[in-house]
Amino acid sequence: MKRILFALLPLMAAVPCIAGLPEPVATEYGLVQGTPAEDLTVFRGIPFASPPLGDLRWRAPEPPQKWSGVRVADKFAPDPYQGDGKGGVGEDCLYLNVWTPARTPGERLPVLVWIYGGGFSFGSTSTPVHNGEHLARKGVVLVSINYRVGPLGFLALPELSAESPGHTSGNYGLLDMIAGLKWVKRNIAAFGGDPDRVTIFGESAGGIAVSELCASPLAGGLFRGAISQSGGSFGPTRPTTYPGENMRTLAEAEKSGQDYMRRAGAANLAELRKLAPGALPAGYGSGAGWPIVDGWVIPGDQHELYEAGRYNDVAILVGYNSDDGLIFTREKTPAEFIANTQKRYGPFAERLLAAYPVGKDSVPKTARDLTRDVAFGWQTWAWATLQARTGKSKVFYYYFDQHAEHAPGSAEADHGMPHGVDVPYVFQTLDPKDPRLSKGDFAISDTVSTYWTNFAKRGDPNGAGVPAWPQFDERTRQVMYFHDKATVGPVPSEASLRVLDTYFSWRRTPEGRDWAK
Repeated sequence: MKRILFALLPLMAAVPCIAGLPEPVATEYGLVQGTPAEDLTVFRGIPFASPPLGDLRWRAPEPPQKWSGVRVADKFAPDPYQGDGKGGVGEDCLYLNVWTPARTPGERLPVLVWIYGGGFSFGSTSTPVHNGEHLARKGVVLVSINYRVGPLGFLALPELSAESPGHTSGNYGLLDMIAGLKWVKRNIAAFGGDPDRVTIFGESAGGIAVSELCASPLAGGLFRGAISQSGGSFGPTRPTTYPGENMRTLAEAEKSGQDYMRRAGAANLAELRKLAPGALPAGYGSGAGWPIVDGWVIPGDQHELYEAGRYNDVAILVGYNSDDGLIFTREKTPAEFIANTQKRYGPFAERLLAAYPVGKDSVPKTARDLTRDVAFGWQTWAWATLQARTGKSKVFYYYFDQHAEHAPGSAEADHGMPHGVDVPYVFQTLDPKDPRLSKGDFAISDTVSTYWTNFAKRGDPNGAGVPAWPQFDERTRQVMYFHDKATVGPVPSEASLRVLDTYFSWRRTPEGRDWAK
């Protein structure tokens, strides 16, 4: 089988080839050497920014230093620092990876850029589930980008805002993604990719980030398509955040950042930057682990931006899983579920409890779908509806319902597809030795990955060998369902989503804003 040969004749005269490996590729910062993987070449750990260490901690990413000679790109770089600091993580994490089937730089293949999830507090490109080889073999160049997570990626402070050219702080993880996309724009042609056919895709926090990049003027022109799996960020800001209302204003985030600095034992920013990453409070609930409406990276309430047509109008493919609420619904009894619903939704609680009813003695899927929809389903519905109304690009909407059939009366009888389970289906990294998987699982994985790569190629998931997927619009509201095979159906739980429409509309009124404070 032929190896990939990148013709860089002027450079090759001066640079010796490493035995047994493909020829090096020239990036704007230096030569990189990948490794062969049958019919692909894989590059792991290419720097797209300088290490965000020392004074560069909590700053927008800066370009990497140029290097001489050939940089061997055969190992994943550290994952972003997270958790307890164990497991191959580090602050020096701003690297990306490339899987390419191209044989020459001139092929100009479509590019898929992966943005991982993890609640903006965790995540990595190195996990085997995110192996890009299967998608690349369907005719795309696959790129995955590391970005800073947790407080290192999203801390806001008045001191940080004062030193920033944009006079803001807190969205460093998003700026990392944008820096990675700029690297792709300038360099991916050398890997056989087409810089004008870039599609971003992500799941959970990655899907939320995709929607925020679609709303960010700083990301304009860096991609022509966007895929969001269980994502979206269309809720209003709220000082005390909840799923679906995760965003805060810069002022609110800066106040939390000052509390965070005090908890870290630092008197000022200079002291905070000197602390080892393991000495920084981290994890969920740290008060500094989510993007914010900063007026620069994210200029405003995304729902209002879309209503006004102020967004990057690119083709979108968006959807969510049938039981995304399963792992996030903590309530064990109807009484607990009702009490928590009343606490969060106040005067709208009764309407939402009617739309998402609890059982007599249990919290069934009908109830936990409130968690699914407020965090993911309504975000997708709002995104698709607003773009179909105000945009010119194509909109495609899906509902992933792939799951095993459970025995009637069992504890799992009403379980659908949980959050995050879609990722190995998209990457075609399902475990063939898993006895729980059926032929239908592998069949729908192949179908979904074909839709995703078709979308990267043409801005439309349709093509040979897969069922026709109609565009979503406000009139027909057609959705593609995935369950062993792909079939078209109506918007799931549309009546309940419209109740959430009224809730979110009220939350944007002066009364709703005051109530949420």
